[in-house]
Amino acid sequence: MATDAPPPSKGGAGKEPAPHAPSTEEFIEVQESADFAELRSSHRSFAFPLTIAFIAWYLVYVLLSNYAGDFMGTKLFGNINVALVLGLGQFLTTFLIAWFYSRYAAAKLDPKGEAIKSRMETRMEGDA
Repeated sequence: MATDAPPPSKGGAGKEPAPHAPSTEEFIEVQESADFAELRSSHRSFAFPLTIAFIAWYLVYVLLSNYAGDFMGTKLFGNINVALVLGLGQFLTTFLIAWFYSRYAAAKLDPKGEAIKSRMETRMEGDA
């Protein structure tokens, strides 16, 4: 899709100077802080167990599909069998995990990340 807008200029008249970019040392300092460690720990304590559980659930489904054909072909009602229900369960699980993660991130991770970001931006403004 083409646009009629010109490319951004590289510092024309009336432009504010670029903000101070954090140095490598400043990033390392934040990365080694207790707040960042807590943020990382909060993320890992949520993401790793759910990831392992979902992969296990997926592998069980694949293994059942390959080695338990009679069980997976068991009709539950009408033309609906165990394989179809478990396969649809994979989609449902994916959406539930995504929804649950977005709520968790908004409640627990985003506030911690914003606090770290605002402290870093405040320090950068003070250095400028």
